[in-house]
Amino acid sequence: MATNKNKHLTQDDRNVIAIGIVNGSSKKAIADNLGKDKSTIGKEIRAHRYLSHKSTLSLECENYAHCKFKRKNCTVNCPDYSKFRCKRRDRTPGACNGCEKLKSCRFDKYLYKPTIAYEEYRSELVESRTGINLTSSEAVELGNTIKPLILKGHSPYQIIAAHPELGISEKTLYNYIEQGVFECVGIANIDLRIKVKRKMTAKKKTIYKKRQDRKFLVGRLYTDYQSYVESEEITHILQMDTVYNDISNGPFIQTFKFIKYGLLFAVYHDTKTAADMVDGLAVLDSILGKSLFEQEAHITLTDRGGEFTDAEHMEKRDDGTRRTRVFYCDPMQSGQKGSLENMHRELRYILPNEVDLRSIGLTDQTSLNVAISHINSSAKEHLNGKSPFELCEFMCPELAQKLYEFGLQKIEKDEVILRPSVLTHK
Repeated sequence: MATNKNKHLTQDDRNVIAIGIVNGSSKKAIADNLGKDKSTIGKEIRAHRYLSHKSTLSLECENYAHCKFKRKNCTVNCPDYSKFRCKRRDRTPGACNGCEKLKSCRFDKYLYKPTIAYEEYRSELVESRTGINLTSSEAVELGNTIKPLILKGHSPYQIIAAHPELGISEKTLYNYIEQGVFECVGIANIDLRIKVKRKMTAKKKTIYKKRQDRKFLVGRLYTDYQSYVESEEITHILQMDTVYNDISNGPFIQTFKFIKYGLLFAVYHDTKTAADMVDGLAVLDSILGKSLFEQEAHITLTDRGGEFTDAEHMEKRDDGTRRTRVFYCDPMQSGQKGSLENMHRELRYILPNEVDLRSIGLTDQTSLNVAISHINSSAKEHLNGKSPFELCEFMCPELAQKLYEFGLQKIEKDEVILRPSVLTHK
């Protein structure tokens, strides 16, 4: 029976956990050794293990080594598909330290290091006592709960009174909204029915530091991107971003650039949530079809905006197959996807800053297609006078045809309009 009542694990405790994992001990055995409950050990390992190697397989299938289909177009509907399960990695002890197959294993590998685990714990402990005590995933969950009530005109008081299970006070909810914590689900400060005026405290005058889940970045940093592109000799790269003027009301434009052809595509959204961005990527996937999408968007490079944090669902379809690999630019380094940023300058000729985009005619996907069509039809100096459509038609006619079928149109060069008037031009 667990006798150690101290809830916090020490650095020494974590060293013992790491030794236990290497030895293949069960969570219960490790817990008994430390005088803890096995659930405490399980949560510790699950929370602080990290992805040390990301599998290059389309699916984690236990039959991959003897696949009679040569591992082409892998789907969960394959008659030979059997989901790979590793007792050591997925159940107990919960990490790959000490596994004799660690070097040869082709599947996702997770390691637990006590020094890293302790530093993460210390960081979480400090941040939980200052600023905003929410991870990004917790913010999304809480935001999705309160959003429909906010939009119905409920005040924070009414929400807290009706939902005590949220476990926060009215003042805390006000502060979260004022600090933009729920922008990830489309809730802005302006959405409050009545803003309560409070005297700003000295503590509030300091810069709030929002605690975030950063685990989605593991294996997806810009350095990982560079290594992967070089080692795999990748040439088909998709860059992704968002463009908008009004953070509260939208619209929001999810932009994509096929680097090989200098070709721009975009999806129209009324909100800018992580789920919206997953849906936008899925739209492009459905337009092109699985095979063509995987060919042309082998990897996707984006920034670290809150709307792009759901890397797992962006990378994988609902059926479990991989459609792309997502990587992230370094903080404040938009130039690392400068090709798309340059294309945004052209987009701003039609959709200028500091105007209501709906008022100038950007009201839906159809009107957005018009803007994108004119941009892709204009001659580019870096393409030797060719337009992106012309280059795409020559190098990958199937991609051009799919986009035309979706609603994009090739415009005669003399008829190209790169001004807001194109949205209302008849």
